[in-house]
Amino acid sequence: MKLIHSLFAAAALSLGTAAAAQTTWNLASAYAPGNFHTENLVQFAADVEKASGGKLKITVHSNASLFKAPEIKRAVQGGQAQAGEILLVNFENEWPIFGVDGLPFLADSYDEALKLYKIQKPVLDKKLAEQGMMSIFTVPWPPQGIYSKKALNSVADMKGLKWRAYSPATAKLAELVNAQPVTIQAAELSQALATGVIDSYMSSGSTGFDSKTYEHVKNWYDTQAWLPKNAVLVNRAAFNALDKPTQDALLKAAADAETRGWKVSMEKNGWYLDQLKARGMSIIKPNPQFAAELKKIGDVMVADWLKKAGPEGQAIVDAYRK
Repeated sequence: MKLIHSLFAAAALSLGTAAAAQTTWNLASAYAPGNFHTENLVQFAADVEKASGGKLKITVHSNASLFKAPEIKRAVQGGQAQAGEILLVNFENEWPIFGVDGLPFLADSYDEALKLYKIQKPVLDKKLAEQGMMSIFTVPWPPQGIYSKKALNSVADMKGLKWRAYSPATAKLAELVNAQPVTIQAAELSQALATGVIDSYMSSGSTGFDSKTYEHVKNWYDTQAWLPKNAVLVNRAAFNALDKPTQDALLKAAADAETRGWKVSMEKNGWYLDQLKARGMSIIKPNPQFAAELKKIGDVMVADWLKKAGPEGQAIVDAYRK
């Protein structure tokens, strides 16, 4: 009988050790389960679990179900979540360099966005390290355009629009065109359009498709304004607590996710616009006058940003423009 008890005890101890050997992480995201960013996160989490031999299991919490978009960075920094995905431009008021890829018409293609990212990255990594975090990969949104219930032929037509502001840059843009900025997170977008809280916003084809904007708005102006990036942040203490093979597995899966994410963003850009067209939305190239007026506003915003960003920001823009 004692032998049986001993065997049971040994088995229980063994199971306990196995359970303890698996580390579980929560990864907070603000975007819908079907969004390509979220799908990339789910694939990343599966790759990490497989490559680590099950030692690290990451659960992705999409659609702001764990933390709302503005709360995710602080949650990772404070250790309430081990990882989280943020839209960098949302945090420009905290540190201007977070917002460099949200400056209108500075980097308006995937190649230009990648060039800007490579220049921004060392400065970004240094800042995040000071805050007890690290960025393990970034993925851009497709180029940004303007959704509007009203037809737009010039900047003057934007006066009075109820404009979704999700970042300092989109709020500043509203101010410069005399629109009314309304702070709305991605998860609340469809409801805000349905109830008339907003009638316009600037974003990619991806956001318009995910939020079913086509049910409420019939015009998307292809301004190619900027390609903002999502960054996946990890709490540095949580990362340091992993053993070296698990750290390596995490970073390898992250590198693969970054390569895959940039590729999918490019590939799906055209697909999203086709889906919007198929659902009755007009994809419109701004007329030359409207495009020129928007570019002037972009120049004003870059100049304003450089004043805030100081020598650090100037160095990034100068290196990018070389």
